[in-house]
Amino acid sequence: MRLGVVPTHLGFAHSLVPDAHGRLPRDESGQLRVVAGLTALRGITPLAIECVQVSTFPGADADDMAELISQLRALGMEVGLVLMVAGANPMNSADEDRVVGQMLPGVRLAMHHGIRQIASTSIEQWMDPRETRREGAAFDAAVAQNVRLHRRIVEEAALPGSCVESWHIEFLRPGEFHTFTCLERAWTFVREINRALGRPFFKLMVDAAHCGDSGLPLERNVSLIRDIAATGELGVFHASARTTRGCLSDDGSIGTLLEAAATTGQLREVLVEVFDHADPALEPLRALGCGFGVDTRRGRGYAQVVADGLAEAARWLATIR
Repeated sequence: MRLGVVPTHLGFAHSLVPDAHGRLPRDESGQLRVVAGLTALRGITPLAIECVQVSTFPGADADDMAELISQLRALGMEVGLVLMVAGANPMNSADEDRVVGQMLPGVRLAMHHGIRQIASTSIEQWMDPRETRREGAAFDAAVAQNVRLHRRIVEEAALPGSCVESWHIEFLRPGEFHTFTCLERAWTFVREINRALGRPFFKLMVDAAHCGDSGLPLERNVSLIRDIAATGELGVFHASARTTRGCLSDDGSIGTLLEAAATTGQLREVLVEVFDHADPALEPLRALGCGFGVDTRRGRGYAQVVADGLAEAARWLATIR
């Protein structure tokens, strides 16, 4: 089982989102900010950071992405890509071509660089003010459209037989999403796309924060994790604190969910995820309220918060039998 990070603590606006020319943010010395930030993090934690999951945006400069991947690998980290989609709704057939057009370059980037796993939230548009919760036939139609869209990407990119071994789907909490807001609903899509493909290529990511905010009881999330693992569809685990997405010690449910996933024998990767509470790119989340945007650092820098989170995740894993 690999332990690593999602470098969101470095800030989307500051470190992850490319500029209008597709160039990734760099510090004053010219180093990519993600690389600089993870180098600093590695310097303050005694734990090996074995993996990292970095966002890739449509239009990102190919040379910058190649540099990012190679330099993170030079730090000893296995790189996974999170494919980002903006301004298009995967549940709507009218947006299918736009979503495919945004995602195919990221998939092909992963294949070009020998990436073994990719991830996305590509089952619904983030923070779409026009959306309402889809139920019944409307929910079934959303699942079916997502299956068509993702199967099309798999086929057009020629993913079968490539270096990409799995695609991890993440649901988001109510407010960020409206329809795919819990493990149960997101698993419906994952089951259907894998049935269409004839193998469990798609996995369902377990994000502790989103599970906690989903409205499902902790016991139900634990039960679902075990059932998902039994089908071979359990994905990576995000160790993240509900609502604030800050200090891991603020959320007592993370250890319970992590234990449920780890004891299945199917969990392969645990990633600590912390958000910068003041990140300009996340202003829509702060506008939702519900506790997001609270400073949980208690005087620490974000690198130290993540280092402490890594130590806490390692302790949780060490106690699991």
